[in-house]
Amino acid sequence: MKKLGMGVLGVGEMGRRHAENLRYRVPEAKLIAVADVSEARAKQVASELELERYYGSFEAMLEDKEIEAVLIATPDKFHAKCIQLAAHGGKDILCEKPLAVNIPDGKATLDAVAKSGKRLQIGFMRRYDPAYAAAMKRIEAGEIGTPVIFKSVGRDKDQPPIAAYESNVNGMMFYNNTIHDFDLARWMMRDEVSNVQAFTTCAIRPEVAKFGDVVASVVNLQYRHGAIGNIESYAQAVYAYDVRTEIVGSKGSIFVGTIGAQEPAVLLTSRGGEQRLEDHFLTRFADAYLNEVRDFVHTMLKGDQPRVTGDDGLKALAIAAAAEESHRHSKPVAISG
Repeated sequence: MKKLGMGVLGVGEMGRRHAENLRYRVPEAKLIAVADVSEARAKQVASELELERYYGSFEAMLEDKEIEAVLIATPDKFHAKCIQLAAHGGKDILCEKPLAVNIPDGKATLDAVAKSGKRLQIGFMRRYDPAYAAAMKRIEAGEIGTPVIFKSVGRDKDQPPIAAYESNVNGMMFYNNTIHDFDLARWMMRDEVSNVQAFTTCAIRPEVAKFGDVVASVVNLQYRHGAIGNIESYAQAVYAYDVRTEIVGSKGSIFVGTIGAQEPAVLLTSRGGEQRLEDHFLTRFADAYLNEVRDFVHTMLKGDQPRVTGDDGLKALAIAAAAEESHRHSKPVAISG
């Protein structure tokens, strides 16, 4: 059986999960090596995963001829540069979100990928979650009619340490957290966002403001074809990691991840409620991350193009950038393009 030789860059919490999935749960993948700016960490993870090779720099790993594709799980700030390096090095790429933390870098990155002829997938893993995928199939089947309202909630449980803001290696909340909702807002509504208006606060943790970030935000959306939406993000909910989405249509509504429900997705129509969309829903997005890397490996081996493209990454990035501009200038912002 043909296997895809892969390397993982960045083996912090997220990168390690990806490496474990590739090593043990994707038979068609052969994890060749890991790399990290901390060579000691790369060495430790390589040892734990029984890998012979590890690197203290991305450039060194890119020289490994056995590696055909790379998975990038560095902090947000380095995504654009690492994608460009990987493309120039002749590797196909699966990169965690976001594509970049500003539009010029995002466009330059896609240009570099296009020139290289390599393939790029962006890590919007919620598209691979069984509950979101089931909900999307029902939307596509017309069961809720024409989508009219998009509503999404994303609340992290624990407040990030101030050091996480001070390091300046990740994008602000819109790029690091809400970017997932921005992607869902396009994908599940099957339309493009045309305008946004962001409302934000640091009231319960004012020290966050000096690092250019926020503790909570609400972003209102307008779509090209008349639909509207609302996204709430919160960095320190305390009670749980709480992610929910609802699409309201002309014939009904569909929920994903509803708190208190026994099922991960709930469909409401004129006939009443229907809850049986998935057999089970593992805590958080464990299945989604695994399904994502499996799909990437299979796509690369078949010679196909990724389902979640660099253009998807750029369009979600454009919404994030508009939300940031709205936050900074306290006004609605149109999305160009």
